[in-house]
Amino acid sequence: MAEKKQNGAQFEQIMQDLAAGVFAPVYILMGDESYYIDVIVDYIAQNALREDERDFNQTVVFGADVTAGQVADMAKRFPMMAERQVIIVKEAQNIKNWERLEAYFDNPQPSTVLVLAYKNGTIDGRKKIVLKAQKVGIVFESKKKRDYELPGFIDSYVKRKGCSIDNKSAQMVADHIGADLSRLTSELDKVILSLPEADMRITPDVVEQQIGVSKDYNGYELRSAIANHDILKANRIVKYFDNNPKAGSAFMLIPMLFSYFQNLMLAYYAPNRTNENDVAKWLDLKNGWAAREYITGMRNYSGVKVMQIIEKIRETDAKSKGLDNPNTGVGELLKELVFFILH
Repeated sequence: MAEKKQNGAQFEQIMQDLAAGVFAPVYILMGDESYYIDVIVDYIAQNALREDERDFNQTVVFGADVTAGQVADMAKRFPMMAERQVIIVKEAQNIKNWERLEAYFDNPQPSTVLVLAYKNGTIDGRKKIVLKAQKVGIVFESKKKRDYELPGFIDSYVKRKGCSIDNKSAQMVADHIGADLSRLTSELDKVILSLPEADMRITPDVVEQQIGVSKDYNGYELRSAIANHDILKANRIVKYFDNNPKAGSAFMLIPMLFSYFQNLMLAYYAPNRTNENDVAKWLDLKNGWAAREYITGMRNYSGVKVMQIIEKIRETDAKSKGLDNPNTGVGELLKELVFFILH
């Protein structure tokens, strides 16, 4: 049953096993991204038992309310008129003294599914509890998505819902909402519900109407203008943001620009810097289309300039948070940054 993979068992494989009715006796779900943890926990809670079996065989507790010994004792019980029992410990990071659970993992009850949801951090992989859990069940680390991974996540999520989304729309949504996957999927669900059955495509017009992101003035278009060294367009977008701070604040745009130029710096080391697919593979991007702006950027910015831009972005980020900046507003800081990038 045990499966040990790099960075823990992968989310997709866990969900496939659960959908096939294969439940491990132990799950340690940990990490900084709560979305994947919640999806796994919710699926087990809703599908490991029939509804009529849950009253006597499903227990949900919080780590602050139980000891490791109490959890182990619950897990040792036998199910009542059911194939299995389910014990879910939410906020398991609040459990103290894990020794009793370590002992339980030496010989877990095969008819128990014990789920430990450990959020906002990880357990040291060298600790006995992790090593023992890997031998008998599943250890999964849920990591935050990096900014450049979000469009790929959005595309996959939308496809699973029977819809499609173009590359620009996915990037618009990613730039506007960011890496909070729970909020991201919630917004996507609202958009999907708004689509007519005859046309299940998410387009820039749909994103503009349903999420409120201008299809012409957004982070995607600003990055595109900067990559193409289009000074007029970039300044027009920055001016729009300055007049409409809710449309795109510097606190959203600065990390987006940092991510682009950080990747652009890496792109210079790609074995073949002119081939979209090769650059995409080098940067771990979903497809060749996603690499186009980096190939364009390498034509318009030297490696030295990119290093200077990254340093300027770091300086602007610090000033936007009040460090060494007594007077300059965030909007002006963004204008100064874009001017520096383009000149």
